Amino acid sequence: MLIDPRFSQLAAGLTGFSTALKKGERVLIDAFDIPDAMVVALVRAARARGAYPYVQIQRARITRELNLGAEEAQFAPHAEIELARMQKMDAYIAMRGSDNIFEASDVPSEKVQLVSRLMKPVLDHRVGKTKWVVLRWPSSAMAQQAGMSTEAFEDFYFKVCTLDYSRMTPGMKALGDLMKKTDRVHIKGPGTDLRFSIKGIGAQPCGGLRNIPDGEVFSCPVKDSVEGVIQYNAPTVYLGASFDNIRLVFKQGRIVEATSSNTRRLNEILDSDAGARYIGEFAIGFNPHILEPMRDILFDEKIAGSFHFTPGQAYEGVGNGNKSQVHWDMVCIQRPEYGGGEIWFDGKLIRKNGLFVPKALHKLNPEYLLGKKA
Repeated sequence: MLIDPRFSQLAAGLTGFSTALKKGERVLIDAFDIPDAMVVALVRAARARGAYPYVQIQRARITRELNLGAEEAQFAPHAEIELARMQKMDAYIAMRGSDNIFEASDVPSEKVQLVSRLMKPVLDHRVGKTKWVVLRWPSSAMAQQAGMSTEAFEDFYFKVCTLDYSRMTPGMKALGDLMKKTDRVHIKGPGTDLRFSIKGIGAQPCGGLRNIPDGEVFSCPVKDSVEGVIQYNAPTVYLGASFDNIRLVFKQGRIVEATSSNTRRLNEILDSDAGARYIGEFAIGFNPHILEPMRDILFDEKIAGSFHFTPGQAYEGVGNGNKSQVHWDMVCIQRPEYGGGEIWFDGKLIRKNGLFVPKALHKLNPEYLLGKKA
């Protein structure tokens, strides 16, 4: 089979830099509505590194049909089987390329919650016990979301996904070290005045090892420390539903008020379980190629000059212990064209209008990451 050289370059990055496959390791390739040629490229790249590839082919319309009639008697054994397989894997590569991001929009929320609850042990094992990387595949639907032609979006996609992520390493380390020493965080912007602590939580740089595209450092608030209000300005899609202008009010860490363009559905999701109304992640994004939201969280959470503040499940190792079946990365962009904003650590200005202020963090600003400044 003839393979587009861009496919092979991406596959080499995913199996090499992102998951660093070694001889004899097993990798599950989870392919959601992507071309066979890309799956073949991943299989070949894994074998070239001496690893053993396993492939699962998934289709969004079939998944929707299964979830529409989901019952515990069906999905409980399914979850056990999937967990047993995941426990045999050393690595996991997922590529998702459905043409319709709203394919699951008519699946009842109780069915979605049932499947999420039963499949959560599989997700937890994959995140905590394997080397993994997850990315979307470019589609005409994604191009439409981004307001671009299909060809232009494909060029953008491969440029972003094959970025030299190693260039982010020194700046990410500096930001991560600073966050590890920080207690109080204060975020200000249009409609936003938010205060919380990240003391003792730690920080995790993300530069191409887990998500592609990448470019963030994440931490997590002390669970009951969040106070104030946040007005997100990036649209989002979660569980097949679309949301704009989400606004959250916090008291003692808990979301006590939530409104959006879809307030009823927003609160249904936040009422999924007790942990869904607490924050499980705080992250700062800085991918220089990604500037505008496109309702795709793997891209939007990395937007240059953004941060995300995530209701729900906290990550192990860099978390506050919050448990939930929800993990919803909501994004706020602070570049001037989006109204600007500031991030302060322990009374010191760290980022203003999307650009890092301390000299040690200048290597995370676009000029450096794009190679325009040494």
